[in-house]
Amino acid sequence: MDQKALEAAQQAGDVLGARAILMDAYDTDVRPMLREVRGEMNLDPDPMAAFARSGYAEKVAAERVGGQQAGWGA
Repeated sequence: MDQKALEAAQQAGDVLGARAILMDAYDTDVRPMLREVRGEMNLDPDPMAAFARSGYAEKVAAERVGGQQAGWGA
């Protein structure tokens, strides 16, 4: 999102213009760029799939069996 464009639209009282700029920011799909950057960093381009394959969630769940539940005190 172009912060200066948003500020200019707000200062001009252009609510619809400001909304259009904001919606453009929300509609921008950054996933292709993130996949590329992760690939350049030698990381799995799909972090959610990498997490699922890692087995970390299952490992943590197994470690917590029989543990004490967190609470607000006594």
